[in-house]
Amino acid sequence: MRPAGVYAVIASRGVAAAGAPEASVYEVLTTRIDPSELRPKLASDVEIERFVLRWGNDYAMAFNPRTFQHFRLEPWEADLAVQMDGTRSVKDIVVDRLQGSGELDLAGVVDLVKLLHTAGLLEPGYLDVPDLLRRKLNPERGIWNGIRRFVRTLSIEWRGVNGIVEWLYRHVLHWFFAPPVVWLSALVAVAGFAAFLLAWSSHRFGVTGTSAAAESLILLVLNYFLTFMHELGHAVTLVHNGRKVRSAGFMIYFGSPAFFVDSSDGLMMGRWPRIWQSFAGPFAELVIAGVASFVVLGFPEGPAAGVLYKFALLNYLVIFLNLIPLLELDGYWILSDLIQVPDLRQRALQFVRHDLWHKLRNRRRLSVQEVGLGLYGTLGVLFGILALVTSVFFWRAVFGGLISSLWNGGLPTRVLMIVVGLFLAGPVLRGLADLLVSAGGKLHAAWAHVGFRLETSWRVEAARLLDRVPTFEDLPENVLSDLAGRVSLRTFPAGKPVVRQGERADAFYVVRKGSLQVVEEDRDTGDEHVLRVLGAGDSFGELALATGTARTATVRAETAAELFEVDRSTFERLLADAASLPEFAPTFQAIAELRAIPAFAALEPDQLMRLMEHGAWRNVSPGEEVIRQGEVGDAFYAIGAGRVDILRDGEVVNSLGPGSHFGEVALLRDAPRNATVAARTPLRVFRLGREGFDALVAEAFATGRIRPNAEADRTWEH
Repeated sequence: MRPAGVYAVIASRGVAAAGAPEASVYEVLTTRIDPSELRPKLASDVEIERFVLRWGNDYAMAFNPRTFQHFRLEPWEADLAVQMDGTRSVKDIVVDRLQGSGELDLAGVVDLVKLLHTAGLLEPGYLDVPDLLRRKLNPERGIWNGIRRFVRTLSIEWRGVNGIVEWLYRHVLHWFFAPPVVWLSALVAVAGFAAFLLAWSSHRFGVTGTSAAAESLILLVLNYFLTFMHELGHAVTLVHNGRKVRSAGFMIYFGSPAFFVDSSDGLMMGRWPRIWQSFAGPFAELVIAGVASFVVLGFPEGPAAGVLYKFALLNYLVIFLNLIPLLELDGYWILSDLIQVPDLRQRALQFVRHDLWHKLRNRRRLSVQEVGLGLYGTLGVLFGILALVTSVFFWRAVFGGLISSLWNGGLPTRVLMIVVGLFLAGPVLRGLADLLVSAGGKLHAAWAHVGFRLETSWRVEAARLLDRVPTFEDLPENVLSDLAGRVSLRTFPAGKPVVRQGERADAFYVVRKGSLQVVEEDRDTGDEHVLRVLGAGDSFGELALATGTARTATVRAETAAELFEVDRSTFERLLADAASLPEFAPTFQAIAELRAIPAFAALEPDQLMRLMEHGAWRNVSPGEEVIRQGEVGDAFYAIGAGRVDILRDGEVVNSLGPGSHFGEVALLRDAPRNATVAARTPLRVFRLGREGFDALVAEAFATGRIRPNAEADRTWEH
């Protein structure tokens, strides 16, 4: 019986059966570390939830309770993950996906297994040796480490808050979820706002001018209390729905001190619980502001009426800004869940910045979803400016008196005010620094374009990367050097497309730095599906450039990326030179022939090259049998041209044509063929044997990579 997989090598030992010849150590290790025999098993405590969205782009979430991390998966990835019970090898999973989707998706399955393993979602657990060594060699030392983290992030985080929130919920706060209390609270919120409008219409109170220092301090304390209750509302609603609060703390948010709770566990809840959880914070504020408004209306001459009026006014303003869904605050999360577009803001800003003007320039029709993204992104930018102006008014109205008092208090208080001001303005200063860094990056990229032609070291680097591209590995050094001298260096910020689906290819690229997503777009609905993630050393676009076909997918920078670009004229000159070289093989036409078969459509050119190395084309005459019923199978076949008949016990039961495949079960086990397959017409068929399949899976493990941004980023509610 084989062990669970390569990660169990050390934990298990082979014992030879009685009377059997003892295998060598190398034979045992070769068998046990064979990646194709890895049998992944999902950890028993891992949760996976699938979410079906109205507008498409369905997704799933995986949760590791031991590390409190959440990972976003494609629906097919979730379907495969829940089937990983330790009984099926990676080869079994690849073949199952081939039978289900019709694609030999080696990279997709292997990258999923690697992601699940490094995320700690498989058994046995993952040990990050480099991280362990780093922490042992550079241990975190108490308070100084906390100070460094606060200076870097402007936040203080406490991981033990969930127990306190659960205690408060069990003993007190669960009553607030009883329907009568909920309706009573809603009545207070609505009636309180009406009371505030009455107080405002009486013209007895105002917010113009500056408040006294003492009044500013009172408002500051009340504001912190309100913020605390806002975050407590988020946290308790999370616990009410059976989830946990990862952490809570204090941070400087857009220059303002604020509490926060990490409510990322809400990602595992359904649509409506998430909406109510997002609304719980503003609802708590509405109730408290309503109570303050009642006091102002009932006791207008009271000593606290003026302060409470400003408190209510400013907090209604904050609630309004919080619920406007154009900033990434509670209103945004409510809207994104209502319309079921979980990454609304990111997609909208990316579309406005990189895609909208391109489509308008080329007079391409916008889908309904793209019109919505463009409108939302434009309004978001305009509202951001409005929010900045409103914040300036807020600070002046609330803290004007305090600032004046500090400035007029002499040198010590002035120094204190400047220090506190710089501290609170940290995010703004960091934003300006990021802007300068971004501008510097663009200047650096422009200079790199000029310097690239002058620096020999860059040409050497380009030559080395091009030499690693499988389709160019047989090029002579002189041809490779000439090619490297003609490449261009391109830089792309995160979110910007490099090539677009459906466009005519005019260049191919080799990744120098960064990561990029290969995305398949549905032009009618606007849905996108990530097919693959590319990293340093990967290439794309050479097949479309060689065959003159349109781009089959969009490639978009996931992080800031640098690419070596080979344009059409340089590429055509390369092909013309290489055509006379007998060692330049296989040709792009042969790769394109394989890519045209649906079973191999998901494979990249480098994988198609490996496929050609491990398999071979066969030409079969009409009437000749490809496989025979009852014989033990050892190969898989894909039809390039011609037709075959499927015969069972001599009777024709089916017929297959170009693009079809058969015999995939033989890639897994020595099972007798259950039918005969015979050529009806002249047949060209690609044969992949079991050993070649095993080698392809092993190579996929060696070259695959983990998606860098798989961990979900919806974490804080402010």
